[in-house]
Amino acid sequence: MNLFINDIPVTIVNATERPDKREFNYILNAETEPITQAKLLHRVWIKHAKREEIDHIFDLLDTTIIPGLISLTLTVDDYEDMRKFLKKKFKIIKAAGGIVRKGDKLLMIYRLKKWDLPKGKLDKGEDEYTAAEREVEEECHVKVNMGEKICTTWHTYTMKRKKILKKTVWYAMDIVKDSKMKPQIEEDIEEVRWMTRKEVFHALQDSYKSIAFVFDRFFKKEKLQIEKEQNSTD
Repeated sequence: MNLFINDIPVTIVNATERPDKREFNYILNAETEPITQAKLLHRVWIKHAKREEIDHIFDLLDTTIIPGLISLTLTVDDYEDMRKFLKKKFKIIKAAGGIVRKGDKLLMIYRLKKWDLPKGKLDKGEDEYTAAEREVEEECHVKVNMGEKICTTWHTYTMKRKKILKKTVWYAMDIVKDSKMKPQIEEDIEEVRWMTRKEVFHALQDSYKSIAFVFDRFFKKEKLQIEKEQNSTD
């Protein structure tokens, strides 16, 4: 699970998976030592995290800015119990969006003083695939062809004193028509812009870490596809 709390990346994985130790600055064992704010520095891996530790960490990240923390990985012994805990702790909201391609350019929107990607909540009875296409077309006034799924992200926020966990499924798309492209002002979108990849990298400096994560997964999938096509012609 790729989760973002206060824009801090939190990855939750089953204990059967083995993260690469070289990716972390600190490795903590929740069974033998308390998890304190002072220990959350740089890239941290916490092993054997249970409900109590996860609840403590989530509340800490939600209420405190921890400037030294870059990312957090939690391995849990009972992944299904963790999912049940999240469903109990949060109200789940589903959304979908995507990255739109036009030749070598990609589409970004400027909303609430941040560069972002078009996305939105699912309508009643709607699936993620349909919602992603609809939201992108509505927010940018374009027509797209849907491609494959890129990834799923989760992020938390509080609305009317309720803790929300928002699940967003992301898809790759190709532009069909953009002659009437313009921002959907009523959704607080100020600008819709085609960007080169270099421009995207600069825009991500003024964006959210979750959006950078989606682009990272998109570029990796694209690279693998190119390598696959090249190998098939050899």
